[in-house]
Amino acid sequence: MFGTESSLSMFLNTLTPKFYVALTGTSSLISGLILIFEWWYFRKYGTSFIEQVSVSHLRPLLGGVDSNSPNNSNTSNGDSDANRQSVSECKVWRNPLNLFRGAEYNRYTWVTGREPLTYYDMNLSAQDHQTFFTCDTDHLRPADAIMQKAWRERNPQARISAAHEALELNECATAYILLAEEEATTIVEAEKLFKQALKAGEGCYRRSQQLQHHGAQYEAQHKSWEPQVCEG
Repeated sequence: MFGTESSLSMFLNTLTPKFYVALTGTSSLISGLILIFEWWYFRKYGTSFIEQVSVSHLRPLLGGVDSNSPNNSNTSNGDSDANRQSVSECKVWRNPLNLFRGAEYNRYTWVTGREPLTYYDMNLSAQDHQTFFTCDTDHLRPADAIMQKAWRERNPQARISAAHEALELNECATAYILLAEEEATTIVEAEKLFKQALKAGEGCYRRSQQLQHHGAQYEAQHKSWEPQVCEG
């Protein structure tokens, strides 16, 4: 034991300042590469790679509870039944925030591999979106007619494709809203799309305001746009 300590002490004494400079430079380089990779991974997938690895792989090794794994042998059948009963009796409440949750939901799915909302809660959100972002005169405008169908579409990719199709026809506010909720991977991207939606909605509202006295059809369009701009 004493010989090992002597050898280690002798080795440390023989190290030159160049070694410590090289060690510091190497550590800084590795840290920089990790930081760049983390930034790139977060920009592409909307979540931290280190966080994802920690949640998916390290937590089970460190004694974390995995809900997908079977119950431990020490857990009694009575406790298991009670846990299942408490889960089955869980009530689903309406989401008070109808916007700015898509990016967070996507991140939760990427990290855990699970859907953040139940099918029932997704239907409630879909009903809210149809109520807030559709109106009686949508069929008069091709882009809004596409979005009227998109809000009822169950396939997420089909909804996103429809939103892009609507934007090719016109600056459609509801298309920006759908993309902000379902395609944006970060809150910053979602906020940018919502601002574009508000700008497009205000433009349509001003145009309808200028034409509202030209007939009943334009009056209906103006009244339809008014609540949407207020909600924006």
